[in-house]
Amino acid sequence: MQLKELSGQSGVSAASIKYYLREGLLPAGGTVHATRAEYSARHVERLKLIQALRRIVGLNIEQIRGLLKMADDGAPRLALLAAVQHVVLHLESATSGDVPTPVADAVVRLRNWPNYPSDARNALNAHLELMESLNITVSGELLDTYSKAMDDVAGLDIAATTAPESVDQLILTAAVGMHMHSQLLLKLLALAQASHAIRRYEHGA
Repeated sequence: MQLKELSGQSGVSAASIKYYLREGLLPAGGTVHATRAEYSARHVERLKLIQALRRIVGLNIEQIRGLLKMADDGAPRLALLAAVQHVVLHLESATSGDVPTPVADAVVRLRNWPNYPSDARNALNAHLELMESLNITVSGELLDTYSKAMDDVAGLDIAATTAPESVDQLILTAAVGMHMHSQLLLKLLALAQASHAIRRYEHGA
């Protein structure tokens, strides 16, 4: 297909497609002659991925470029999923949590999670350190309840995101899923908190 057809199938303007080509986010089409290129279904899939990462997840061009480069370079799926999680859940803010905390280690043992370093574990360490500095107590019961719930949720999420054979589809499913599911969890938590508050205080008001 030519540029006009690619634009029609993907729903992306010709100007945006040319921009993504210049930025290296979209692979060049096959050369027909000096002023014409031929595009394929792979280009449609990549454009849909780029648009979803920008519009739904809210990633910037550099973040998208980093993920797509890993995909095109043949990065292992575990590394790719970790990179998606890093940018989608903003784990880059956790720069001070690379030293394991006893509480984080206890959660790993409690849930029988792999004792493996990751940005996610660093983020948990950093957050627990912050809570401790603010004198916010994190009890073992709370960690048990929270981590059990998250373990169940994560099992469902990962089962869905590791299924696609296409790497672009893997990134799309993982990134959109992580973003939307994390927002869903926050909304459900907000509703649950509001409901508990209403039960407790409505009749006493």
